Amino acid sequence: MLSSVMSSLLHITMLLPVTQLILSFLTLTVHSQSTICRTSCGDIPINYPFGIDDGCGSPYYRHILVCSDAEKLELRTPSGKYQVRNLSYSDPHVVVTDPFMWNCDDGESFRPTRPFSLDTSTRFKLSPQNEYMFFNCSEDHVIIQPKPMFCERFPEHCDSSCDSASYLCRHLPRCSFALTGSSCCSYYPKATESLRLMLKYCTSYASVYWRNVGAPQPYDQVPEYGIRVDFDIPVTTRCLQCQDPVKGGGTCGFDTVAQSFMCLCKDGNSTTHCKDYDTAQHQRRVQVIAGTVTGVSAASAFGIGAGIWYLKRVRAKAPITCGVQSNENRLF
Repeated sequence: MLSSVMSSLLHITMLLPVTQLILSFLTLTVHSQSTICRTSCGDIPINYPFGIDDGCGSPYYRHILVCSDAEKLELRTPSGKYQVRNLSYSDPHVVVTDPFMWNCDDGESFRPTRPFSLDTSTRFKLSPQNEYMFFNCSEDHVIIQPKPMFCERFPEHCDSSCDSASYLCRHLPRCSFALTGSSCCSYYPKATESLRLMLKYCTSYASVYWRNVGAPQPYDQVPEYGIRVDFDIPVTTRCLQCQDPVKGGGTCGFDTVAQSFMCLCKDGNSTTHCKDYDTAQHQRRVQVIAGTVTGVSAASAFGIGAGIWYLKRVRAKAPITCGVQSNENRLF
């Protein structure tokens, strides 16, 4: 009987370190871990509101920018992934390259193409600085005609025809004589749906945006191939406090589950700013230590209580030996 008691007590004693180990593990998991946000992809800087690591930046742009294994930044849209050629924060826009649109190297050989599209639920929109050239369009389905010169300054006063006398069609950027036997007209789709309809009746297209080079007008802009996509930068007080060097210089992020604001700091996350993290962390540690002590005390009390319970049973059944120690009641 005593041997079984000893075995049970031995098991209880062995459970105590395991209980303490579990409590220690729970203590560690309570401490929030800082999220490491990459600040660049290749040679393109990644700043707020964007992030290429989940939980970084603004939740409005979650999973939209992707850094490939080859360190190439890509924009994800419903129509596919497009390589980002330029990203500006001062004049908020992204310039992407559509591999399916016509380029100078194609010449008269038009490849199968598909329309570029954007998710209307995001804070992205096609820039009005884009112009689109369509090639070999069917005149039975598309209105193709030259527009007056004043249409370039006042397009709202002109009809929705595809301009066959546009400047871009007469001066293709970087390859003025690439097309000799194909027709070209310029048209700005009001939505991605109109772009899809145009490509239904045209062989291919090319997007050109006007890049500002800082020269005196009228030579301050030059046409370049690409699609310019404008975006908004959400400005919040909490993000400004988080980024403030005086308050710790954190990185604006968000909780990936609740998608609520989170200031990402070197030593841990905070819901306000990094300087506020020390106070919150101290309070959290006090609670954790108190919980750990309570847990350990409960575990110890459980072990001691079980031992007393077994001892009472042993003493109730053990023979009276008048203090003479025998093998039946030996404890040590």
